[in-house]
Amino acid sequence: MAERKKRHWLSRLSFGSVAFTVSVLLFLGYLSVIVDPAKAWFFTLFGLLYPVVFPIAAILFIWALMRRSHTRGLLLAALLPSLLFFGRFYQFKGPSDEAEPTLKVVSYNVGVFAHGHLKDRLALADSTARYLRTLDADIICLQEFWLPNSESPDKWIRKHFPGYGFEYYVYTGKSGRFGNLTLSRLPLVGKGKNTFEHSTNLALYTDVGLPSGVLRLYNCHFESYNISVAGLVKKDGAVEEAEAKMKRSITERPRQVAEVLRGMDAAPMHSIALGDFNDTPLSYTYTRLHRGRRDSFVQAGKGFGATYSTLWPLLRIDYILCPPELEAVSYKVEKVPYSDHYPVIAEYHERHSE
Repeated sequence: MAERKKRHWLSRLSFGSVAFTVSVLLFLGYLSVIVDPAKAWFFTLFGLLYPVVFPIAAILFIWALMRRSHTRGLLLAALLPSLLFFGRFYQFKGPSDEAEPTLKVVSYNVGVFAHGHLKDRLALADSTARYLRTLDADIICLQEFWLPNSESPDKWIRKHFPGYGFEYYVYTGKSGRFGNLTLSRLPLVGKGKNTFEHSTNLALYTDVGLPSGVLRLYNCHFESYNISVAGLVKKDGAVEEAEAKMKRSITERPRQVAEVLRGMDAAPMHSIALGDFNDTPLSYTYTRLHRGRRDSFVQAGKGFGATYSTLWPLLRIDYILCPPELEAVSYKVEKVPYSDHYPVIAEYHERHSE
């Protein structure tokens, strides 16, 4: 009898310790949306863990209810704030049929055409372009666009996207040109860019003429982690190197976001922020860019919003955040084999287009 009581006590202690740890991780994840990573970079990691920690906490809570464990109050308190955040990762409602769409926008990190189903990068670029044309979008924003140095970007774009105006900014390296590209069937009436210090990431902005007025598009690609999972296993010192890269990436993104926001605040027109943010919906980056804008996935998405194929459905890092003047009526993430990211596709109704 004494031995049984001891085992029962140890079981309760172990369960309580796990429940406490998971609850703390959830609370720290919530804090990641308000703590500036430039001052405490490690808080971002707790936001990254949220899609894993949340279901564990939910299972533990159900188990605690069944066992009438004293930890159920703690777990409930840890789970309740997720009512504010869960919808950023998963949606139940789906598209709206209340308004006819008047604008279709696509954002896609094409991964320098190095991660798809074809080994020939230029052939993969051609395949990706053919796929994008089938979407019949008014606006297409690409990040990590790439062409070999032997290929003229203007000529290639005109060949593959007839009827589209375009703006791009690319860096030139030994392996080719890479950067951001914005395509539009609507009039392009202005342009500019934010190139970030000590980085090849950037934000390309273009002003597009809509019936309701001019809209500014910020085609963003914020600082990447640049960590290879295979390299972590094969290379000596890879863990320390990965930690340094992660710290640099996490601390650089807030500065890049601040630079883009300064431009948005100074612009006389409304702005869309879209692209590869390299941060989850439970992050400081998302929170700052989301302020004053609507998340198109939350408005009209259904199911998981994850956009990074390697860790699907855990990572949602590609977004379209639109001003209140645009109402998202449909949103989807298509699982196509052209990149390590999936494209996000949204349709909008212009509130003031009448």
